[in-house]
Amino acid sequence: DAAELGAPGPKRAGHGSGLVDDFIGERRHHGGDLQAVYAFAREELDSWERRLGVELASGSFGENLTTLGLDVDGSLVGDRWAIGDQVVLEVTGPRIPCATFAARMGIRGWVKTFAAEARSGAYLAVVTGGEVRSGDEVSIVSRPGHDVDVPTTFRAFMGDLEAAEHVLAVGCLPEDELAAL
Repeated sequence: DAAELGAPGPKRAGHGSGLVDDFIGERRHHGGDLQAVYAFAREELDSWERRLGVELASGSFGENLTTLGLDVDGSLVGDRWAIGDQVVLEVTGPRIPCATFAARMGIRGWVKTFAAEARSGAYLAVVTGGEVRSGDEVSIVSRPGHDVDVPTTFRAFMGDLEAAEHVLAVGCLPEDELAAL
């Protein structure tokens, strides 16, 4: 199992996904360079399986990178991950649950339930493209000099004023993402 990753370009004018040949249906709010890859931890999927009493295959939450042994939600905005011997990705922020995700899950109140956990997984930009294979090690190769993690950023986007003030004060979000705050 191998896949090619590359920077997709702008949200509305580029290829959409950082995973070559991946399809993103709604590109107004999804895809582009800052949302090229969506990572979610297998351990989080397992936790949701137990909580919901359903089987969740890798990719069930729309992620195109399912990790094992990496606390995706413990990542800082700006962390750089190396995957295998070619690819470098950079954490750009959280995934915000939407109506498409809710419809896919088919669970009443899903967006609210998912949001309450504030463990959304992370969007990543492709810094260096290349091939990734199932089983490739993912390692954090650099960290920024701040403490803003994915859950803090998620809470900021969901209206937590204290989290938003902290995220803005640190100045770690890409300019395109700031407009959403």
